[in-house]
Amino acid sequence: MVLVTAANVTDRQAARVMLPHLRARFRKIVLVWADGGYTGRLVDWAKEKLQLTLQIVKRSDDMSGFVVLPRRWCVERTLGWLMRSRRLVRDFETLPASSETFVYFSMAMLMSRRLARTASRTKHEQSRWAHAA
Repeated sequence: MVLVTAANVTDRQAARVMLPHLRARFRKIVLVWADGGYTGRLVDWAKEKLQLTLQIVKRSDDMSGFVVLPRRWCVERTLGWLMRSRRLVRDFETLPASSETFVYFSMAMLMSRRLARTASRTKHEQSRWAHAA
């Protein structure tokens, strides 16, 4: 799910808007990983009201330098992929809904390219095996 908000909306405020929509749309989701910006009463609220476990992935105080944190790298990697879309590199859009649409569009393009690449690889492997037989 994607939710684009104004800059003055905190992550916790946005999560209180988005998590009920997430729960309604995807009933099987029971665990959500989040960074330290989502700590506090939001964790309890999500558990009580939505039956969602909000697991906070925190950096340990004894870590120094760059350390890959479990599940945090998924978000950073995805943001990196999104920044390959020219329309998302800068804030060209005036409406948050337009920005959300371009995030969906960029992810659809990324996934369709990957699916097409997998399908062509599978065809190539099948034809190679057919020639070998």
